[in-house]
Amino acid sequence: MKQLIGKVVKVSDAKTASVEVVRRWTHPIYKKTITRRKKYLTHCTITVKPGDRVLIAEGKPVSKRKRWQVIKKL
Repeated sequence: MKQLIGKVVKVSDAKTASVEVVRRWTHPIYKKTITRRKKYLTHCTITVKPGDRVLIAEGKPVSKRKRWQVIKKL
């Protein structure tokens, strides 16, 4: 089960939160730091607000775009 750490960007209703995950790595040849951002729609059963850091994990599909779940706040 894949797990990622991200920051809550938006809470649209009681059970859905948009989480932005930032990944950084160094390019193997050019040695430049590369940053990539991706937003995931997550199903959350705990109360979160924008700005919270959360741990999300893959889960079964809840709707068309929601395939991730908020596990806990960090």
